[in-house]
Amino acid sequence: MTIRRVAALSMAALLAASACSSGSSGPAPAAAAPADLVSVSVTVPAGLDASPLNEPRHVLIPRGWTMSVFARVKAARLEAWTPDGALLVSVPADGTVVRLVPDSHGTATQSVLLQGLNQPHGLTFVGSTLYVAQSDRVDAYSYAAGKATDPKPILTGLPDAKSPELGGTYAHALKSVAVGPDGSVYVSVGSTGNISADDLKATPPRASILRVPPGGGKAEPFAVGVRNGTGLAIAPDGAVWTAVNNRDNIEYPFDRPYGDASGSSQGEVIPEYVRDHPVEPLAKLTAGRNLGWPYCNPDPDTTPGAKGSKQDLSNVPFTRDVQLNPDGKMLDCGTLPKIEQTLGGHSAPLGLSFVNGGLPGSYAQGALVGVHGSWNASPPRAPEVSFFPWANGELGKQQTLVGGFQATDGSRWGRPVAAVLGPDHAVYITDDQAGAIYRLTPP
Repeated sequence: MTIRRVAALSMAALLAASACSSGSSGPAPAAAAPADLVSVSVTVPAGLDASPLNEPRHVLIPRGWTMSVFARVKAARLEAWTPDGALLVSVPADGTVVRLVPDSHGTATQSVLLQGLNQPHGLTFVGSTLYVAQSDRVDAYSYAAGKATDPKPILTGLPDAKSPELGGTYAHALKSVAVGPDGSVYVSVGSTGNISADDLKATPPRASILRVPPGGGKAEPFAVGVRNGTGLAIAPDGAVWTAVNNRDNIEYPFDRPYGDASGSSQGEVIPEYVRDHPVEPLAKLTAGRNLGWPYCNPDPDTTPGAKGSKQDLSNVPFTRDVQLNPDGKMLDCGTLPKIEQTLGGHSAPLGLSFVNGGLPGSYAQGALVGVHGSWNASPPRAPEVSFFPWANGELGKQQTLVGGFQATDGSRWGRPVAAVLGPDHAVYITDDQAGAIYRLTPP
């Protein structure tokens, strides 16, 4: 099936499916909606209405846009479009890559493309070659006629929970993969834990983005100090960008009181401070760049250390980590380039992709980020799909493209992982909590 045919079927299918939705009342959407977003019911085609989509759900999306359920895939994670117009979705939990072919009803015919893999996560295409990142390796498959065959190893021996030196414990074992215009293969290798500094000395280094040169060869660290750069993508100008899950439970780094405290608060874990610190980087990578972890933390406070300080999430400098780098001897934080864009503390950005045409108006060029939302903050950082506008090789400030997954009481019915543009000019969003793929369609 050609991409043009897929687009035509998908648009017709959206109209056919718009009359199908469930009928009981559900939880209220999040209280605050950005001025340019409106609350819209998610269309749920017949047969796709299992929990939590068995009652009406609402999202906040741009006026005139619609959102429907395209498929149900339990624990769906990252995604990539095939040359023949199918959507691939990784499912690390059961070791599969699922293939979704759009049908004439606004939904998809589902099959398993690959199975028996070791936590497959990152997916990307270069022509008819499919790159799949498992937790311990990256392989390149030949893709044709709806099948992926003849895997060739690109990088093996990556650390995961089965690595003898890790003793069965690895907090960020899932890997992501991207391929640059010159054929270089980039692989994210997350840290083993929250502040496990030994990761930087490992072979291969963890908490890093590795690069395999064009045509193959030894993987070398391209960027370091990247705690968990699971968001990994190539921008329209060929630059490598990563979205990073940063550390938890940061100690207050300044030798002075925090708020109304008496005496110095330095070294204390203060929940109110922790909620907003450190922020989550969205950074352009260059060879040798260091994103600071675990010795330097990106600090967006315009008045550093002040309770309630206004934050600027663009061009963010670093503050020394008082737990691991109190005197700056481990790493001089002032020498690190500022982080181009960031998301609020504990946003948990996961999937990252770029849009270079295909969406209307101000959404035509930019980055899409699946924001999973915080697990340990109060109030919780809400899940959403974020959009960062792109111009002149740089990304602008974060905007909400899709919100409403979290109710006013902090409960959630969904958590987006990734968002990618489809050949039909709709955005396809994976949600591993709801076990769903949504189709977000502009007017």
